[in-house]
Amino acid sequence: MKLRQLFYILAVLGVACSSKESATPEWPWTDPENQGEEQTTDPNPAVIEKGWTNVSSAYSSLPEGIQVYKSPSAIDGVKTVAYIAVADLSRITWDVWSIDDPSTQGTDQTLKIPSEVYETTSAPVLVNGGYFFSEGGKRYNASVAVSNGKVYGVNLNYASQDWVTYYYPTRGVFYEKAGKLSAGWTYYTSSGQHYLYGIPADNAWDKAPAQAPDASFPETAATFEATTAIGAGPVLVHGGEVVNSWKAELFYGDGSDDKMPEARHPRTAIGCTSSRLILFVCEGRGMTEGVAGLTTGEVASVMKSLGCREALNLDGGGSSCLLVGGKSTIKESDGHQRAVGSVIMLKTK
Repeated sequence: MKLRQLFYILAVLGVACSSKESATPEWPWTDPENQGEEQTTDPNPAVIEKGWTNVSSAYSSLPEGIQVYKSPSAIDGVKTVAYIAVADLSRITWDVWSIDDPSTQGTDQTLKIPSEVYETTSAPVLVNGGYFFSEGGKRYNASVAVSNGKVYGVNLNYASQDWVTYYYPTRGVFYEKAGKLSAGWTYYTSSGQHYLYGIPADNAWDKAPAQAPDASFPETAATFEATTAIGAGPVLVHGGEVVNSWKAELFYGDGSDDKMPEARHPRTAIGCTSSRLILFVCEGRGMTEGVAGLTTGEVASVMKSLGCREALNLDGGGSSCLLVGGKSTIKESDGHQRAVGSVIMLKTK
């Protein structure tokens, strides 16, 4: 358990576990400053008003209903290289590829780089998904993953710093049910109950653990059910308000000053407006000179500024990768795509 928990802590800090299964494909970046031209009439004018540039013309064969934008060179004074894919939900749907580990017992299935998922799906847009780790020759999901109603992964349900005191935090999920997109917090019990909450359990490393979540704590629970879902965390925006619940979700390290959510790193996120699904990725760790990345709080602010009423932080660091038409947008901080446990895809309806 200790080794497994160690891998988990590495994952939830937003840097994920690197894997020896990662491949190193050719990396034919073009200059991000020259990808496409701004359109005079844009289907997402609110995005343009925020200083983003439509670069969809740089990517061939994008279906109607998907637009790709590059960030301004700085966001709130922070030098930034970021991209978003904006999907019209009347034309576009989303799906998840994942290793099959529905009860955190591990699988012999291999992790995949996003390009491998693209090769088998031809999905016009793909982005890395939730947390994962490898141990003892097996691969483990550390986040919810649901496709076509089938559960492939759940959020891990415990955390500890000293292997003596254990916490049982609720963790974030972004999901679709009955055609509605939402974010929330889940808990998977040892007896196999899967609960969904509209608020997180009140946990923090500097106080005693809250009780284990159940049907009535931290509030009256719903049974978690979804057509499509991806977990990770923290929840960034809920009900139109920035929440950035990394403290309650225990998404930081062992009491050190460098709390990963408050440090700048490559980040990935998913969110929605009333009619659009937005996939976000930002570069970091100096892959472009002077670009460190963003904090989770900064990503939350960006997602809200784009009109998101719900948004979730996904795996980040070396896992952050957004492919459009099979082409990388950012420069991945490992120097190549990392093999991951889940991938989000956009598809035409």
